[in-house]
Amino acid sequence: MWTKTVLITAFVASASLTGGTAYAAPATPVGGPALGSRGLVAPEGVKKPPKTKATSYVIADVETGQVLAAKDAHGRYLPASTLKTLTALTLIPKLNKNLRIRPSQNACNQEGTAVGLTPKATYRVDDLFKGLMMSSGNDAAMALAEVNGGLAKTMREMNEEAKRLQANDTVAKTPSGLDKPGQSSSAYDLALIARAGLANPDFLRYISTKTANFPAPKGKTYQISNHNKLLWRYQGMIGVKNGWTSKALGSFVGAATRGGHTIVVSVMRHEGYFWEEVGKLMDWGFSVRGKVTPVGQLVDPLPAQAPAAPQARVSGGPVTQVTPAHQPPLLDTAAQRQTDHTKAVGAAVIGGGLLFGVVWLVYGIRRRRRGGSGV
Repeated sequence: MWTKTVLITAFVASASLTGGTAYAAPATPVGGPALGSRGLVAPEGVKKPPKTKATSYVIADVETGQVLAAKDAHGRYLPASTLKTLTALTLIPKLNKNLRIRPSQNACNQEGTAVGLTPKATYRVDDLFKGLMMSSGNDAAMALAEVNGGLAKTMREMNEEAKRLQANDTVAKTPSGLDKPGQSSSAYDLALIARAGLANPDFLRYISTKTANFPAPKGKTYQISNHNKLLWRYQGMIGVKNGWTSKALGSFVGAATRGGHTIVVSVMRHEGYFWEEVGKLMDWGFSVRGKVTPVGQLVDPLPAQAPAAPQARVSGGPVTQVTPAHQPPLLDTAAQRQTDHTKAVGAAVIGGGLLFGVVWLVYGIRRRRRGGSGV
């Protein structure tokens, strides 16, 4: 059994006051009705989770997806750099990590935290993902968006990925997480995105790397380090992502493994130094997993839909295009009919000529027998 300390409310506070986004709460929140509560939702029979200054948080078991405790799980708040988890999850499968690029001046000039890109150096896409997830580089985020075909395309695909994951509180407006009106996520969604990312080997490699050599001009390198302090401080910490802006305040999503089990914790809108509090929330998660009734569930992604067959418009209606493996003969239908007709006429002419020759031969033989001359 679980208990909730306050009733479900219909609206989240305005973004102008709290860093959240006003929205109408769905009738049934994703992950279960208890997760619609604005207050603490925790299981009965065990000690409540440790106190935290975070406005919103989720503690969940990664293997089972069980939400062990939550506070304002679906409250929509500015995500800051934790949104880079969605950027990485969206773009890693789409981009060749060995591709070398020279970033634009626009990418290099992004405000806020940067990994230090310059148009004077070339970088592998793999380097850009390290700069994104280790150093929280806003310059790396924009460079990856440009490699992917541009900002508009990347934002569309990030929001499509959020919908596929059923992270319905998430609206991405920037690839970096820099504050922008209308941008939002939730503690529930951050846990959902992180869980999906942990299943991707490259995502896992980027978030768990502590230090790496990063390219610089003239073939030189410099060392970058992971901004997730718990990689050095918390036993079993895998990583994921932290973020902060003056409007969003502190945000974090992280995962750790102990005894073969993995716990994910996400916090949003934290007023101060959250590292120790996150560690205590994780300790609580490990202590109760498998022993309590969950208060909700991290849902699985929506099933992939088969892509519709492409169509080309011609007069008279749509014509289905075929893939190269199923191409028809090179001759089109009209030409094929014309060729077949020509073959038929040719056969008739040849056949008629042969028949005429046989008749004429018989006639000549009969005339010779009668003493006549040939022609």
